[in-house]
Amino acid sequence: MRYRTLGRTGLKVSEIGFGAWAIGGNDRGNSYGPTDDATSIAAVRRAVELGCTFFDTADVYGWGHSEEVLGQALEGRREEVGIATKVGGDFYHGGVRMNFDPGYIAFALERSLKRLRTDYVDLYQLHNPPAEMMGDAETYEVFESLKAENKVLHYGVSIHEPLEAALSIEAGRPATLQIPFSVLRQEWIGEPLAEARKANVGIIAREPLANGFLAGKIPPSARFPPGDIRHALLPEARRPDLGPGRASVRPLLPGGVDGDSRMQDPGPGGGGPRRLRRAPSRQGGNRPSAASVRNGRQFVNSRGLSTRNGFPAHARSGEACGPPV
Repeated sequence: MRYRTLGRTGLKVSEIGFGAWAIGGNDRGNSYGPTDDATSIAAVRRAVELGCTFFDTADVYGWGHSEEVLGQALEGRREEVGIATKVGGDFYHGGVRMNFDPGYIAFALERSLKRLRTDYVDLYQLHNPPAEMMGDAETYEVFESLKAENKVLHYGVSIHEPLEAALSIEAGRPATLQIPFSVLRQEWIGEPLAEARKANVGIIAREPLANGFLAGKIPPSARFPPGDIRHALLPEARRPDLGPGRASVRPLLPGGVDGDSRMQDPGPGGGGPRRLRRAPSRQGGNRPSAASVRNGRQFVNSRGLSTRNGFPAHARSGEACGPPV
């Protein structure tokens, strides 16, 4: 495992992190399907054994269940790892709605800390807030207060589009940005990453395998249960240019855009310990054709179901996020 400093946070984290959306299970839908907690705990602990020190989750994943599983798995090893979680998906009042009220953020943090079995988080992130909030410095005052109480060491924003990155960087407050970055999401190359580098804002690359469809493990005949976010995308998954081995992933390390010392990859997450025995190779491979990338982008974003890290892409602050997809 190799390690990097995550922007101006000063946190030294493993280049490959553990994305914990999947271990939230499928009881609440909007998931990666059913999971077994014992398997999830074993996967987290195996990741630590292999040198993983960065674990990213959100309170809305499984309505708190991902945080509970992660807290149990990391108990006794808290000082060895960095924990990042997110806030904004209010599931405490029936259904899920986006809520970025300062009072709610402080309330949700207390709940997250209890589930994670810790008294602080290394990184607390706004979970896809409305664009108008990202550029407003007042949005981040509550995070400064939580930092002063030593409950949050650093804070950032999980975003979906380059414009949101520009707004967040211009605000001058978030220390990190979490972005969907893969061979299908290359719009970040150029100005967005250059501006982040200039501002010393750490970049966390999520969904590097496009919800698993670039992993070469999902055959065209795959079926996903209701509640799994890939269930509604199944017809497009049969396309020959997205089948196992058809879309080869060009390495992002070293020397590529991911060569910047502030970029860190939270990995596919949620797999069992067997999946963690061997890290994905970052050597060799060919760049997919422009047509394959274009088709892949259309596939991932088909039907308006780009995931926005747990929310439908169309959700807005205060709106219910609707049924799981």
